[in-house]
Amino acid sequence: MASPGFLWGVATASYQIEGAIHADGRLPSIWDTFSATPGKTLGGDSGEHACEHYTRWAEDVDLIADLGVDGYRLSIAWPRVMHADGTPNAAGLDFYRRLLTRLGERGIRRFVTLYHWDLPQHLEDRGGWLNRDTAWRFADYAALVARELRGLVDGWMTLNEPWCSAFLGYGNGHHAPGLADPRYATQAMHHLLLGHGLGLQAIREHDPGTPAGIVANVGRGTTDSSDPADIEAARLYELQHNDWVLQPLLAGRYPADLFERLWPGSAPLVLPGDMDLIRQPLDFLGINYYFRSNLRSDGATGFRDVPLDGVERTQMGWEVYPQGLEDLLRRFKAVYPNLPPVYITENGMASDDAVVDGRVDDPQRQSYLKRHFAAVSAAMDAGVEVRGYFVWSLMDNFEWAFGYERRFGLVHVDYTTQARTLKDSALAFRTFLQQRRAAALPAALTT
Repeated sequence: MASPGFLWGVATASYQIEGAIHADGRLPSIWDTFSATPGKTLGGDSGEHACEHYTRWAEDVDLIADLGVDGYRLSIAWPRVMHADGTPNAAGLDFYRRLLTRLGERGIRRFVTLYHWDLPQHLEDRGGWLNRDTAWRFADYAALVARELRGLVDGWMTLNEPWCSAFLGYGNGHHAPGLADPRYATQAMHHLLLGHGLGLQAIREHDPGTPAGIVANVGRGTTDSSDPADIEAARLYELQHNDWVLQPLLAGRYPADLFERLWPGSAPLVLPGDMDLIRQPLDFLGINYYFRSNLRSDGATGFRDVPLDGVERTQMGWEVYPQGLEDLLRRFKAVYPNLPPVYITENGMASDDAVVDGRVDDPQRQSYLKRHFAAVSAAMDAGVEVRGYFVWSLMDNFEWAFGYERRFGLVHVDYTTQARTLKDSALAFRTFLQQRRAAALPAALTT
């Protein structure tokens, strides 16, 4: 499928696996607050304990190394490494320093996301991403982490999925902090992207030799209708889901239709110089892809989701549609001439997995991954530069508003005992990587 230098990895996020939310001076995050609010998460679940990665990190590094992957994508918990006054929290930084050092000793490349949604609550109390000042506080945080962890990171990622932070957090309230107004979403997005630009500058000042980028979630939108209004609805869906983030990053502007048609009167306040900060060249772009949506016109200026019957779905209810990943990669290359090298930073699926006689049989996940690997390969054959692929996720974890019910991991986690069990998909992935490695060796080394 890919060249010998292609990177294969697995991914996690701090709040979803670490637990230990009260340990060693960690501050409260918006997800602590949101999860503690009745009715916000399934079963009232929170990340208080999660996978106890904060104390079991060495065991988990062994797990990663045993899989035989080339890289590991993790995130830093902002509330764990920085006090409210902006000074470093040595205990929190030491945790990540130990983790990253051990990963390096095991020959695993380290890709670090600075913001995977766990904003310190004290910043949300001052407006969160609706407050322009938060972008500068993010830059301070990025500078601190890049300075403290310099030499231990192989790739920096400023934000994970700003679409989710802005729309789910401020537009419809599904995620922390739970606000719901399109005007909030568009302003939050602008400040998130501004924070990305400022954070990129901070990384390049304090760790100039390490590549840096951002991670965007993307979705394929199509329609089963030939009605021009429905075809337009599918276009608007992708504009809102994809180009709302990619166009400012790569073209230095927001899609006009977004504010004129979908959310009239919701254009954010953009000050002179903002777009230049946002559209700084990226060393790479992370792409997270999971599913396709079938769209129809809502009868006004927008779209509505009309799920198709008879299609394969995951535990999340998301349609399995690998072709969508190839389609989007091809489109991004065609629309954005300056598209940087791409990493697939998340791709995977949730299923209702259980350990039976010491084994977790998950054939759908194995099939899902194989088909998405093939979709990426086809995009590469079409000229898209994809440098690596991270499976989401290393292990089952706290799936945000869905709590612990939805299992995305290659590794099953028993949340009572914290026992880790490699699922059949993990065993198959390990075998795949072993075979690729053996095939890349000179014949003299394999006999």
